[in-house]
Amino acid sequence: MSHRIYGIQQIGVGTSNFAKTFQWYIDNLGFDAKIFEDNTVAELMLPYTGGEPHQRRAGLAMNLQGGGGLEIWQYKDRAPEPPQLFVQLGDFGIFAAKVRCPNIDKAYRHLVSQNTKPLCPPSPNPAGVQHFFVADPAGNLIDVVEDSLMYSNMKQPTSGICGALIGVSDINEARRVYSDILGYDQVVYDVEGAAEDFFCLPGGGERIHRVLLTHSQPRQGGFSKLFGTSSIELVQCLDRSPQKIFKNRLWGDIGFIHLCFDIKNMAELERLCNSKGFPFTVDSNVKGRFDMGDAAGHFTYIEDPDGTLIEFVETYKVPLIKALGISLNMEKKPIDATIQIGS
Repeated sequence: MSHRIYGIQQIGVGTSNFAKTFQWYIDNLGFDAKIFEDNTVAELMLPYTGGEPHQRRAGLAMNLQGGGGLEIWQYKDRAPEPPQLFVQLGDFGIFAAKVRCPNIDKAYRHLVSQNTKPLCPPSPNPAGVQHFFVADPAGNLIDVVEDSLMYSNMKQPTSGICGALIGVSDINEARRVYSDILGYDQVVYDVEGAAEDFFCLPGGGERIHRVLLTHSQPRQGGFSKLFGTSSIELVQCLDRSPQKIFKNRLWGDIGFIHLCFDIKNMAELERLCNSKGFPFTVDSNVKGRFDMGDAAGHFTYIEDPDGTLIEFVETYKVPLIKALGISLNMEKKPIDATIQIGS
């Protein structure tokens, strides 16, 4: 049996104030469905946490209008560190999370009504799709992209995560991960030069190579209907030597800490990653089954060529009605079984 990638499950965002960050994403972007919250010790990420386990608080929030979620993450035994550099477009790592919205003008007006001022008004990307950027309280950038796709109409001005904008040193090398492993095999646009729709961003006036990738085949099975389609935008600087966004910092510090995919059949995925030269750097199964509060599963990590962390999660159990102790057991579900929320 081959592996299956169901879609972007979540983007991890490190914060210094869990409650404030969670509330901001509820009020501004509709991430009001808390899937789990956990207060334990992060023992399995030692390669990225200075070789030491750390106390942390983590929670997964979803927008049930459709799309991936956010894993909001805060150290409890050390002060989370902000970036040591002035982060600019093209610096290596996740520069912005992409969020889908059914109507760009309504999304823009909603954010303004929340006293959250977008960095710029909506403008078209090279494919003609309207989008704009907004920053969360820690300065993490959100690329709000117009897209009518919805899992369910919750009458929210925005939906969930639909991709990421990632700085890389070499787009062709990066595609060994994003296209060959993650399945983003279709080029939506491939352009070079200064980008007018990026002028409002730090470093946005510089010459860049910019490629937007999506998957030519729809994701199928699991929670793929909820996650929906997604895209990865790779940006390579042409006139500047970028730095790593997480240079001299730990995973879990302030910023976008990883991009996570929901998958099935981790063993087959590991074989693919090894064959492409990107072995797992973290594997939760080295200590047996991994439980995170009311959820359970198997997670692993790889790095892209510039060290950006990609997480894979094979979900075994996810809570449905926490108050009643009702969970969904995913472990025995066939690879093609599609899970409908609310059905």
